[in-house]
Amino acid sequence: MIPVEVRFERRLAQPRRLSVAVPIASLAVAFLAGAAVLGATGHDPVATYRKLVDSAFFASGAIEQTLIAMTPLLFTGLAAAVAFRIQLFNIGAEGQLLLGTVGASGIALVLGNSGQAFQIVAMVAAGALFGLLWSLIPALLRAYAKTNEIITSLMLNYVASLFLTYLIFDSLSYWRDTSTPDAQVFPSGKILPDDSFWPVIELGSLSVPFGLVLGLVVVTLAWVLYSRTRFGFEARVIGDSPRAARYAGMRTRRKILAVMGLSGAIAGIGGASQMGDFRHQLDPRGLDQSGYGYAGIVIAALARYNPFAVVLVAFLLGGLQNAGFALQGSDFPAGLVGILQGLILFSTLGGELFVRYRVRLARRLRGAGSRGAEASG
Repeated sequence: MIPVEVRFERRLAQPRRLSVAVPIASLAVAFLAGAAVLGATGHDPVATYRKLVDSAFFASGAIEQTLIAMTPLLFTGLAAAVAFRIQLFNIGAEGQLLLGTVGASGIALVLGNSGQAFQIVAMVAAGALFGLLWSLIPALLRAYAKTNEIITSLMLNYVASLFLTYLIFDSLSYWRDTSTPDAQVFPSGKILPDDSFWPVIELGSLSVPFGLVLGLVVVTLAWVLYSRTRFGFEARVIGDSPRAARYAGMRTRRKILAVMGLSGAIAGIGGASQMGDFRHQLDPRGLDQSGYGYAGIVIAALARYNPFAVVLVAFLLGGLQNAGFALQGSDFPAGLVGILQGLILFSTLGGELFVRYRVRLARRLRGAGSRGAEASG
């Protein structure tokens, strides 16, 4: 056999076709691998996937439930995407969303029944502020101490989770309900006032959460910011070549703080949506089990950091999560949704290799030092 050497050469330009082909191929590989797992555990892959698709998009009320499931994923996916675009790996959207729930619920409790419109604005502002401040911790460490933001933002997720637990279960905080003897024995968060309940928008027979509409507005603003402003141009330059950005006089430290702050604010608005649209009380256990921030990483990677593609991917993964909840039972593999999300992320990150690098196979004749013809892949 003729020895073959595999080499990876960095692409000078990334073909547009790969931006579409790689996510599609990643999904195909993930679902094929998932089918192999299902077959190995005694489940019919075709029947299981048919159930997933039907429960996510075609069953009665499935679309409404999928829109509910995609709403927090849209915020965390966009939060990850705006940071990833300049090679800032914000893994802390989970914690930033949790802090957003603290800020939004806190201001809602303070304001009481002061008018729905005023409550919504205040909750969005408070959620964004708390998420932003939480994201500035890894941003400052990255900008001024060159600390890896992946590690710091990830660790802060656990701190945020423990902070919520402390507020409700381990203290008599303002967020905890202590109005009855039962509430003092069985800790729970205070129910938010009626004016802090966000409206549901009716589109014909379809009910759409207000937070989803707000998320679409934020997506549009993020696209304009990155594609039509000087801020976005400098962010792209910093992401492509930090050295060139510094040579051009761009203030990279300020940009790191600004982008991480923007990312955290978006995740924090997602936390405000959780309070206004769905939960209406601070619920550490439910929020901690949701894993919205980690799913957002999958969404951002699969969407190739494009804000509008984030909407599509969030809808698909929201359907996947909705189907997983709807099909829970003895005849359905409980961990399938989590397995598929992990396989999608793994396949997407693997596909990123082919976007950034060209694979070349170099054949060498036996006994000779010269290389034969090269075939590129």
